[in-house]
Amino acid sequence: MPAPIAPERVLPTLNADGTRRRIRPKLYAGPRLTARRRVAWALMVLFAGLPWLELNGKPLVLLDLPRREFTLFGSTFLPTDGALLMLLLLSIFVAIIALTALVGRAWCGWACPQTVYMEFLFRPIERWFEGQPGEQRRLDAAGPNLRRIAKNGVFLLVALGIANVFLAYFVGAKTLVAWMRLSPFEHWTPFLVVAATTGLVFFDFAIFREQMCTVACPYARIQAVLLDRSSLVVGYDRPRGEPRGKGKPLPGRGDCIDCNACVAACPTGIDIRDGLQLECIACAQCADACDTIMPKIGKPLGLIRYGSQTALETHGRSRVLRPRVAVYAVFLAGLLAALVAFGSNRASAEVTVLRGIGAPFVVDGARVTGELRIKVQQRAKEARSYRIELVAPGPVTLIAPENPLVIAAGAQRTTAVFAVAPRSAFHAGRREITVRISDGRDFTIDVPYRLLGPAEESSR
Repeated sequence: MPAPIAPERVLPTLNADGTRRRIRPKLYAGPRLTARRRVAWALMVLFAGLPWLELNGKPLVLLDLPRREFTLFGSTFLPTDGALLMLLLLSIFVAIIALTALVGRAWCGWACPQTVYMEFLFRPIERWFEGQPGEQRRLDAAGPNLRRIAKNGVFLLVALGIANVFLAYFVGAKTLVAWMRLSPFEHWTPFLVVAATTGLVFFDFAIFREQMCTVACPYARIQAVLLDRSSLVVGYDRPRGEPRGKGKPLPGRGDCIDCNACVAACPTGIDIRDGLQLECIACAQCADACDTIMPKIGKPLGLIRYGSQTALETHGRSRVLRPRVAVYAVFLAGLLAALVAFGSNRASAEVTVLRGIGAPFVVDGARVTGELRIKVQQRAKEARSYRIELVAPGPVTLIAPENPLVIAAGAQRTTAVFAVAPRSAFHAGRREITVRISDGRDFTIDVPYRLLGPAEESSR
């Protein structure tokens, strides 16, 4: 039984019979395209270069998941910095909401990695191999061919490069270069991560493409609650353009000549004249396309342009400052102030006291010895010496093979110390002590610790 035919297209990327409709946008030169291309290349260079940059002797960005350490702009964040990370994520979330209320989906059209790489890296490569949209459609109908195979080969190499840069954010650029010189058998896990990421990037930009924006991305779904009628969007000036008609505008008709240049230019396959749609990524390629047509028919530019829905309908001005924007701004300012306050008051070191590896204690006659492991994560910008001692030691003696412990700027060290106490110092098999670690400057911490020892012998 043949598949039922929908009365109209359900999605821009689907034909009426449910088959895939491949979007082949036509490129129209214009000021917005030029500006977006500059922004896109700057972002791609930034993405590739960040893992190589350092600040305070540390990578500018390093997300070390195995060690649970995030280094951002030369500062290292540990799992105990959960409040800071929460404030940072909340600030980013509120900033996205505020930005959307102001400029709509400008992020999608100008800075989203999906758009940046699709429109300014993969599509240019595709046009170089396959030509303009008309020639690409002829290749679609012809089936597999050498030009398309060569294009996909280049796509795969580009995806491999992106995957390696992606891995550098988690292991560091120097480690990545060292691994690239070794056999994959010597580092299986990173090799598999790169292979999987390469496959996903290739699938996204060679096959899935604009469906990431129209089907998979949740941002398009939630924009309805983030936008209002004063938000900046790409829109069609309906009062000026309607009623539309083919050919040169005539008296009584609008400026739109129904040339469909805006539809041919859209990377997600929509008709902007149908109003605001979730598939619109605010790239303004339709505006550049329309602006190339208007001078040819003696009409002013801007039939399709950036503007608020209210301004497009009434030819008035958009309200930038409005209650919801003010609320977002105040909320964001509060989060940023809290982030700065927490960050500036953060201690210059992080200390963890752990039990030694092996037996919890060793009995030697009347003496009991327990091993402690002290881990110090140094956050200061210079090397520091940390002294380890006991607070009110009583009968307990601390033996530290290296004391003070010297730690380079931003480094981490773990040292073993030994607590020695007489058997009589233990009650019910334990002894509470307090270990103090200080650098003699601005850092001192007292860490309570429970020594384990032999329990008292029961009386006979």
